[in-house]
Amino acid sequence: MNLTTLGFTKYFEEQMLEMKKQSKFKNCVPARVTLEHKHSYRVLAQEGEWLATIAGHYAYTSLAREDYPAVGDWVLVEKMPGEERAIIHQLFQRKSVFSRKVAGLEIQEQIVASNVDIVLLVMSLNADFNIRRLERYLVAAWDSGAKPIIVLTKADLCDDASSLVKEVDSVAFGVDVFVTSAISGEGLTEIQALFTEGVTGALLGSSGAGKSTLTNALCGEMLMKVSDIREDDAKGRHTTTHRELVMLPSGGCLIDTPGMRELQLWNQGDSLSSSFQDVEELAKACRYRDCTHQKEPYCAVQQAIADGELDQNRLQSYFKLQRELAYMERKTNVQAKLEEQRKWKQISKGVKKGKK
Repeated sequence: MNLTTLGFTKYFEEQMLEMKKQSKFKNCVPARVTLEHKHSYRVLAQEGEWLATIAGHYAYTSLAREDYPAVGDWVLVEKMPGEERAIIHQLFQRKSVFSRKVAGLEIQEQIVASNVDIVLLVMSLNADFNIRRLERYLVAAWDSGAKPIIVLTKADLCDDASSLVKEVDSVAFGVDVFVTSAISGEGLTEIQALFTEGVTGALLGSSGAGKSTLTNALCGEMLMKVSDIREDDAKGRHTTTHRELVMLPSGGCLIDTPGMRELQLWNQGDSLSSSFQDVEELAKACRYRDCTHQKEPYCAVQQAIADGELDQNRLQSYFKLQRELAYMERKTNVQAKLEEQRKWKQISKGVKKGKK
């Protein structure tokens, strides 16, 4: 297996050279995580594919989920002599990561895919088409560090795809949009052209959007199981139940992910500004610098709505995501303080035991 084909760029090579300076890593080789189980991983190295588990030191030094490997990660592993197994000793620093908050009330990060170059946001052109959901995915995609690309599937089920494409273009500034159909083959050649050697992409979208069908089309074989959508609401059943990295004939890599019923945002970068450039550009013309774009006089944003230049629903979506990101920032700051306190308590206990 060629490491370049797997996506091992100079960014990771420089890290490996630094790691190799440590004698404890002299028998280790770089490998990429292709599958994550509950307590183990499947990794792909130049020498082969192995089942891997993390080294014992993880249990003592890693407190947060992001410290553990995820699908798409590069890790330094040591192969067990005479076995098709390996031990993961070190996690490479990620160049990009698509995360979301775990479902429920718990404030914890779930890494969906890491070290991806492009994020394919997949949405079907049937009754499940939802522009507000796409806005949410775009915010998360911009925050990941990868390039977002929108893939509209099932064009064969839509009588007026062009009007929906215009609707997508109105909220996806600077993002390429591809219309595809697995039945007719429309758009698939253009998607395949994105995956040159060493390029990694991740497929993200709701259940039934056609991610597994798209994966099979790109791979040229029935690699992923597919299911029909429900006839009553056009929503899909969960087909993919786990994240997995697969190699494409073009030399690129693709991470297929389970469909998401909801995507709760995690990070707090400039992703909202990237996704809502129109709203924030209008806001610059407001008379008051601290304008909330609600009832203030001379509000350029509200004037744009009155003139039909901005959709009221888009502004409400902006407010909603803004509140959600602000809430996550407050909660994660509190959690970071608590984790820091817990860490020092553990260190203090260790010091006290050593003195006895």
